[in-house]
Amino acid sequence: MKLLHPAARMLVELSKAQDIEAGDGTTSVVVIAGALLDASSKLLAKGIHPTTISDAFQEAAKKGCEILEKMSNPVQLNDKESLLKSASTSLNSKVVSQYSSVLSPIIVDAVLRVIDPAKATNVDLKDIRVMQKLGFGFFLHIPPKTDMENNVVISDYTQMDRIMKEERQYILNIVKTIKKSGCNMLLIQKSILRDAVNDLALHFLAKLKIMVVKDIEREDIEFICKGLGCKPIASLDHFTADMLGSAELVEEMHAGSSKIVKVTGVQNPGRVVSVIVRGSNKLVLEEAERSIHDALCVIRCLVKKRALIAGGGAPETELSIRLREHADTLSSMQQYCFRAYADALEVVPFTLAENAGLNPIATVTELRNRHANGEIHTGINVRKGMITNILDENVVQPLLVSTSAITLASETVRSIMKIDDIVNVMGR
Repeated sequence: MKLLHPAARMLVELSKAQDIEAGDGTTSVVVIAGALLDASSKLLAKGIHPTTISDAFQEAAKKGCEILEKMSNPVQLNDKESLLKSASTSLNSKVVSQYSSVLSPIIVDAVLRVIDPAKATNVDLKDIRVMQKLGFGFFLHIPPKTDMENNVVISDYTQMDRIMKEERQYILNIVKTIKKSGCNMLLIQKSILRDAVNDLALHFLAKLKIMVVKDIEREDIEFICKGLGCKPIASLDHFTADMLGSAELVEEMHAGSSKIVKVTGVQNPGRVVSVIVRGSNKLVLEEAERSIHDALCVIRCLVKKRALIAGGGAPETELSIRLREHADTLSSMQQYCFRAYADALEVVPFTLAENAGLNPIATVTELRNRHANGEIHTGINVRKGMITNILDENVVQPLLVSTSAITLASETVRSIMKIDDIVNVMGR
């Protein structure tokens, strides 16, 4: 997204920061930041100094995170049911929502396979590869050839025979070296400039019963090596048995119109998982991959901070009420700022009700009243079009998503508040 206004670019960076930290809530964080900026504009119009507003917003965000932690429910990684609910909540807002019951177990199992639930404090999503085509096995890393053109001038057919004989012998020696190491399956990195392997080499490898998978992408090398317990090899001098991995079976399988290479029985497997996505067209595949990534990020949030809160606008409504109550204990300008901050948070349930086709004013008013009566888990049920106990509907989200959104949105607004003026420089 290309934007000219500096404040607009800051909001884009805000969404990126939320995606890195939590992986979900990228829309909510921008909506909250916009509401806080609107509240700041009204406070400035009343003559309140920007520094006072900035400091008050910082305190409000800190107090808000404390309130969210108190209303959250702790979760353990061995509680698979809670993890499935969180993954389903993320998928239910996506295009692939009708397949959430199928995708949720895959996502949870993928995360639990690449970590040690007892010790893990984070998840490296590079260890979970979501792809449309897959091929891997024992690995040879052949570096790309240099971009050089050489011309050989041949004056008679005897020189041609000699060149072909030398080429044949050279390739045969390479293949024998590979066979000598004990390798019976070879993966070759894709070359940028030319083919990494020619037909003659493939012929010799086939005669020696060495399976070849070529055109492996550079970014897949680390993932493949980690999964198979082998090491990348850049030259024949290092092609030894200790660099190879070992597996019981390597087979080529058909997946629709494409083919995949499946490796089973790996002796020293790494903590990696491959998820193959199949769909009717490219758009469906891309949307499914994005949805799975978001759900994986949600489970990663639970690994980083093991607590869940209700969704459906419930935490923002509860936060708004509690901050208003806290504002009554404050004095001077800080009270005005806290109340403005609390009012701004209602933009989340307001927007959610509007998107669900409900009357936003009536819905938010009823939601506010029920929270005031102690129903802290009451939220907007989009499917039923009414306000219900959102935990009974299994609509939950990680605590980190909400706390991160509140903190990052507040910090961004504070940064914008400290800008005195914008100087436009015309290029010559």
